[in-house]
Amino acid sequence: MERAVGTTARGIRAPIIKEGDDLVNIVVDSLLKAMKTENFSIKDRDVIGITESLVARAQGNYATIHDIAYDISRKFKGDIAVLFPILSRNRFSLILKGIALSGKKVYLFLNYPSDEVGNHIMDVDVMDELGVNPYTDILSEEKYRELFGEKVEHPFTGIDYVSYYEGISSNNNIEIILANDPRVALDYTKEILVANIHERKRTKRILKDAGAETIYGLDDILNISINGSGFNPDYGLLGSNTATEEKVKLFPKDCQELVTNIQKAIKDKTGKQVEVMVYGDGAFKDPAGKIWELADPVVSPGYTDGLKGTPNEIKLKYIADNELSELNENEREEAIKQKIREKESNSAGKAETLGTTPRQLTDLLGSLCDLISGSGDKGTPIVLIQGYFDSYAAE
Repeated sequence: MERAVGTTARGIRAPIIKEGDDLVNIVVDSLLKAMKTENFSIKDRDVIGITESLVARAQGNYATIHDIAYDISRKFKGDIAVLFPILSRNRFSLILKGIALSGKKVYLFLNYPSDEVGNHIMDVDVMDELGVNPYTDILSEEKYRELFGEKVEHPFTGIDYVSYYEGISSNNNIEIILANDPRVALDYTKEILVANIHERKRTKRILKDAGAETIYGLDDILNISINGSGFNPDYGLLGSNTATEEKVKLFPKDCQELVTNIQKAIKDKTGKQVEVMVYGDGAFKDPAGKIWELADPVVSPGYTDGLKGTPNEIKLKYIADNELSELNENEREEAIKQKIREKESNSAGKAETLGTTPRQLTDLLGSLCDLISGSGDKGTPIVLIQGYFDSYAAE
């Protein structure tokens, strides 16, 4: 029978995970249970996604604000400039609390008009009307308030992040400055903690060239265990989330071993060769709020070999408009299928690929997984994607 459905994605329910749980068996058992109750089967090259929070929780990969303070104290001697964190209670507030708990003076530099992922700290139109130049102007908190008012709320959360971040420390040791040139921080201290995510390497390079004496990033904090704490050797505090009032859940580690073991277990149970990935934030931008959702350092910290690379696809619309206009319906369908079968292993740069999406497979699939599982109470931290690698020519 001719196929009538292409890619499908299912959220798979799973039990609440606690530290020490056997995640390989839980993922496999949850999938097999869903297959039985929902009457579907898996196929070769299906993709199984597991949310990073499930992995970190099973690993017990947590740290406290006191662990953060200890690591800060041993890496910095004096006052610290903390550069360009995102505006997030979930992602940065406890990190800042831990930094301030070190007792050091903290000069907190915030990007404006928005942070790295698009959370606005001021109205862009008002900024333009006031003649504020984000490339050159440095705003103290006092100047910021004079220009933009005593309360500037985030449109989604209703939080005034300047007030919120300044008030996190009971020691009153946080001073906020708005600027976009990282070299400005060197007028305050030569010891720098780079807190942005995707631009961190460039920020570190600029500071090093400008004469900073000590430069660490959030990826360098808790990159080893502190007094038995959790840690992440690759990303440190990047990708962490608030767990309790004094504890953060770190980005998971050792993900490659996990996905390989799940792939093998599925093969043993079903005979099918699936692909497996751990996913975090999807790589997409909210069109209304202008927020870029990718607050994790990567979309996927671990995936099986079949998910390496980018899609190799041709644009059906382009082919239909340019090559098939003189054919009847049946001829068009067969011509399209033949074109797909004959496409080169790498069609990059060809006219027929115009408009396709040249992104990493894991970024595309991770975004789909993130949308399916959601960030709230759906209870589906495992996602099964089927038919993703099929084309119109697949029978």
